[in-house]
Amino acid sequence: MARTKEFDPDVALRSALDLFWSRGYEATSMADLVAHLGIGRASIYATFGNKHELYLKALDRYAETREPELLDALSCPGPALPGVRNLVRRFAAEAAAADRRHTGCFITNTAAELAPHDEAADRRVERNWEGLETLLRSALTRAQAQGELPEGRDPRALARMLLVLLQGIRVVGKVSGGPERVRDAAEQALALLD
Repeated sequence: MARTKEFDPDVALRSALDLFWSRGYEATSMADLVAHLGIGRASIYATFGNKHELYLKALDRYAETREPELLDALSCPGPALPGVRNLVRRFAAEAAAADRRHTGCFITNTAAELAPHDEAADRRVERNWEGLETLLRSALTRAQAQGELPEGRDPRALARMLLVLLQGIRVVGKVSGGPERVRDAAEQALALLD
């Protein structure tokens, strides 16, 4: 007779996500996961696979929770540019917030730590960034069609510039001594939309 799970896999996955997000992949050991999740090593392996597989599942869960927020922010009816501006300012505010300062963004952290040498992590980061770029390009194309963005602007190039800016804001926000740096960068980038 199979034993029933004595823990909630969703709660355990969220707990693993929080630990990986705050410490990173390499600095998190299986012993850390066992202690943090409060479940045995065998249960972790049976439910999630090895540490790498658990990390990727946590990364997928993080992306699943962030994507609807981004879609909502960039696809509201009416003028499109306010949504883009609000999103950039929100990223800057999050990066400058004291409670988020050292954790940053889990996707961006993965891009810096694992993506250069981990194909599975790289695919997930790229998929996330492609999705954000597509949402930005769509909003900017809508803004141009509605007369909010000058005709001579390239929505695809602007979306790419904003994607790179947003990721840079997240990195700089983790280590910057002051929130003014990310806020100033965000405002300068937004001036390009005028």
